[in-house]
Amino acid sequence: MELQTFRHPSFAGTVMFLVRNHELKWKNHNRFSLNTKLLGDGRFCKHSISGRKCFSKNIRSSVTCSYSTEKNDTLPSVKQLSDARVIYAVAPALGHTKESHPESSARVPAIVTALEEMELTSKFRGSEILELQNFKLASIDDIASVHAKAYVSGLEKAMDRASKQGLIVIDGSGPTYATATTFHESLVAAGAGLALVDSVVAASNNRLDPPMGFALIRPPGHHAIPKGPMGFCVFGNVAIAARHAQRLHGLKRVFIIDFDVHHGNGTNDAFLDDPDIFFLSTHQDGSYPGTGKIDEIGHGAGEGATLNLPLPGGSGDTAMRTVFDEVIVPCAQRFKPDIFLVSAGYDGHVLDPLASLQFTTGTYYMLASNIKQLAEDLCGGRCVFFLEGGYNLDSLSYSVADSFRAFLGEPSLAPKFDDPAILYEEPLTRLKQAIQRVKHIHSL
Repeated sequence: MELQTFRHPSFAGTVMFLVRNHELKWKNHNRFSLNTKLLGDGRFCKHSISGRKCFSKNIRSSVTCSYSTEKNDTLPSVKQLSDARVIYAVAPALGHTKESHPESSARVPAIVTALEEMELTSKFRGSEILELQNFKLASIDDIASVHAKAYVSGLEKAMDRASKQGLIVIDGSGPTYATATTFHESLVAAGAGLALVDSVVAASNNRLDPPMGFALIRPPGHHAIPKGPMGFCVFGNVAIAARHAQRLHGLKRVFIIDFDVHHGNGTNDAFLDDPDIFFLSTHQDGSYPGTGKIDEIGHGAGEGATLNLPLPGGSGDTAMRTVFDEVIVPCAQRFKPDIFLVSAGYDGHVLDPLASLQFTTGTYYMLASNIKQLAEDLCGGRCVFFLEGGYNLDSLSYSVADSFRAFLGEPSLAPKFDDPAILYEEPLTRLKQAIQRVKHIHSL
């Protein structure tokens, strides 16, 4: 019997209901209500009652937002950084959306709504949870540290066509689309990640337990290859942040963990020959985009600094715990990173419609808790999560909220959300074979 047969029966027929329902919740949510519009002078503004900064649509104006060693007035104060245990940034890209597309504008709003409902914001937690209200856009130089300048300029030019047509397809290998606001909102998303790296690093200079960072952003990034977009992704947010950490902060050795259900081929390709960036991806074997085989380990000077571990369909909590203990921990301990960056995809959840793993909310709590501990043990706690996939809005929002709870060291609420009755036996024999092969190739 196909693994998909065991899929939770209620989701397939309700995805559009969930999308529209959460979009409505977001629009009616007073605290985070956004009014998005194109102004007469060509600027694209988002006004919020929380005072979120307006960003210019014109790419040339964003060049002045490049990061430098000068004081960044948009960062939190020393006092804020000393009190915070979690720092997050929200970039929902409300203008980047397509009807019936799984990577919809409802995703980030659903998460923010869940954080509010579960009292995981500063409104309820005071200074221990901090949202970055203002941050700079990523500059062209930031994006070009990973992507070809021809792609960046070509995407900017395509915005005129998107304005006329309303929506265009920008990736022939997958359903990656663009609207008139996609370029600008992708700069916002990448900029949010850079601001979180800056904040976490600044905090680590003054305390031994800096806050965990989480970029609640879209479009996602880990499929975007150096030459262009791919698989719902526009710019490689994590890859751009890795180069930023190296160049601005002198954090030479960056460890990237990608637990999205799909292989992060864009991040993989960006650092194939770089020995100072270790890329470790767990993903469902045979899933999109078909890359990430065990024998893909990097090349040249970077040989051995890429580790891909395809998981058999049906792998779940036991599989991921085993992989963490037997593969992720020894790799990180040997690499001795200066910072962890995490491509946090929540589409491995058993309720997610785009794959066939059976992770639970509890799996993601475990990953968040263990990665936090690993960062504390190895690199002074410097760690930033970046949202990637996750297309069932309920499992996505609950799992991210439980990740926040893990960052805070609070008990998981997963038993309230997870239904063990829909889980089935994991293919642990096949998993062990894959782990043994990885251990042999990488001498673990």
